Amino acid sequence: MTSQFDRYATQGDLVLVLNCGSSSIKFALFDAGRSPLPRTPVWNGKVQDIGGPAPTIGETGVAPEPVALDAARPYHAALDRIRERVRARLGGRRLAAVAHRVVHGGAKYAAPVRVDAAVLADLQGYIPLAPLHQPFALEAIEELLRTRPGLPQVACFDTAFHRTLPEVEQMLALPWSAWERGLRRYGFHGLSYDYLSVALPERHGDAARGRTLAAHLGSGASLCALQGLQSVATTMGFSALDGLMMGTRCGALDPGAVIYLMEIEKLTLEQVGHLLYHESGLLGVSGISADPRVLLAREADNERARAALALYVRRIVREAGALAAVLGGLDLLAFTAGIGEHNAAVRARVCEGLAFLGVAIDAEANAADAFDIGAKGSRVRVVVEPTNEEWVAARQAVALVGTLATQRAGL
Repeated sequence: MTSQFDRYATQGDLVLVLNCGSSSIKFALFDAGRSPLPRTPVWNGKVQDIGGPAPTIGETGVAPEPVALDAARPYHAALDRIRERVRARLGGRRLAAVAHRVVHGGAKYAAPVRVDAAVLADLQGYIPLAPLHQPFALEAIEELLRTRPGLPQVACFDTAFHRTLPEVEQMLALPWSAWERGLRRYGFHGLSYDYLSVALPERHGDAARGRTLAAHLGSGASLCALQGLQSVATTMGFSALDGLMMGTRCGALDPGAVIYLMEIEKLTLEQVGHLLYHESGLLGVSGISADPRVLLAREADNERARAALALYVRRIVREAGALAAVLGGLDLLAFTAGIGEHNAAVRARVCEGLAFLGVAIDAEANAADAFDIGAKGSRVRVVVEPTNEEWVAARQAVALVGTLATQRAGL
């Protein structure tokens, strides 16, 4: 089925997608000359441990290899290495655009936008709301604006998918003036949920168009309640700290605890921010690791590993129950992202906690990471759906660049 995202021709042949984190950059090239846009990239890879002691770069079908990065400017050096490899991959074809996953678009940006100096300045104002991702995506954009000013760059926002949230879900119980200044619940992981809104009905039909709960469980984690494939409630709010317990982030927290840390324990604003973003979650509670796989291997003989996993699952079950209440029941439960797609033990424990909703899974299908893991007779369809954020970003960039070209041509 052709959609608004597929019908526009582009100025070139390929779209580069950059997904920038604090210590890694995922990159992928998509064939923009084909319609609809293929979901599998022509080529992709990742630079990891940027700024760390042992950075590596890996490509499709090639094992990661060490890469030398300038210690004074490691992020810029990593971008340079990616650009070198992109140029080698073009093979005479043209680059239509670069699409960037940008975590926060604030109240102003509800759709993909071509980035210029003014847009970049706006987006820099949202860095405090997503400090693990926003500054690094913008650093990449700024560098390409400087070196390739004529190359279209498109910001694709994780917050945009949640603009369908009803106002009551966006509001914070703060003075009304805070709402007027833009303090509200935005929601995140929108590119992932956008992909599920396409992929789930293709694989599971009308069941996905009803009361669906999507669980994006990775190093960052959130839940999204979808009705008619649109976001109607989600666990992340004003910032990417809210909601579920995560790898190193605390999730929902009594604000009084923050006041206590600053007033009684005398932590500075910077220290509190570092604690909540980098020293909490699974890592903070366990004192061992942010990775559930490591903790599962240690839980039999380590009390803190057991406690961290128990709290992690409890938070998911508790928030899932709240979103099911908002939906008025549940038709489909979908797991996605690194943990959601590949950790059968976590899925099993979450589903056990949601048995009261009619959730039941087939143990063999779950162990195999099958697409459909629901048990025969389960009232709720339970599925695993690999996410594809890069394709969503490429698709949005193709649409926007094509639209702008059509407008310039006066068509």
